[in-house]
Amino acid sequence: MQHITLILEKYKKELEQIKQSNLRNLTVLNDGLNLSIDTLNQLRKQLRTTDCFNNQEEEIHFFKLDKPFINGRVKFFSKVRRFIFEKPNAGIIKQIDYVSGMIDKLEKHKMRNLEFFQYTRHCNISLDHIYFVRGNDKLDFPVDTSHYFTDPEFSTSHDNLAAQVISYDLLSNYYQLELKSLRKQNENIIFEEISPTILNGLSWTASKTDLVELIYALHSSGAIRNGQAEISKMAEVCATLFDINLNNFYKTYAEIKNREKDTTKFLDLLKMSLEKRIDLDNAK
Repeated sequence: MQHITLILEKYKKELEQIKQSNLRNLTVLNDGLNLSIDTLNQLRKQLRTTDCFNNQEEEIHFFKLDKPFINGRVKFFSKVRRFIFEKPNAGIIKQIDYVSGMIDKLEKHKMRNLEFFQYTRHCNISLDHIYFVRGNDKLDFPVDTSHYFTDPEFSTSHDNLAAQVISYDLLSNYYQLELKSLRKQNENIIFEEISPTILNGLSWTASKTDLVELIYALHSSGAIRNGQAEISKMAEVCATLFDINLNNFYKTYAEIKNREKDTTKFLDLLKMSLEKRIDLDNAK
């Protein structure tokens, strides 16, 4: 196992450098893919030339964790590269639809192999001696059929499925971040389109604390989306609308809660100001 450990440590060290690079860059993705494929080939040669495993536990560990860790990234880098190639060069909405579709496909694949996903998620070990030991080809339950076309000395009935679980996690995270970025771009486009007519001259001249008090009051009253709106999003919209930096508004709210008196000082002022205006208007 020593030679395998050295190969794995070298791979993880080089992989870390790739992870810190731009994973939207095809050169970076190619580097990650080539590194992963080369490492798998090194491990395959190592297993052919020496008896690497001292016992069945070591064999299970390799085919359940070590090889899938690398093979999962082969699948990840390959699919992300294809994703970038096929991603439509069109409007933001079409790109959002495309990424959403990729997430749906990923989930459907997960559902087709849900039993095994649950097996790995729950850290089950009851079938490890069947799933991750070489030579168990004649099984009475469905297996990943790609196993029958791979090197029998370097594969088990389920190590490829274990790699797919790892790939699923990596791809799911990648697509979700991509979707979040596209939605943010779309919000900015919409905001830029309406900002000239809406935001001109609307600066907040009361204190930041007053605005935070108002935001929490609106959220608590259920006036916006029946109280289901994210307060962070409400704060972001108000900060942009009134051209003000609210900084850590959670801390500001904590300070409001800890007031010894006049907890709703700004809201009380609003009520009093409106009543005064109504009285003046009625007096005219």
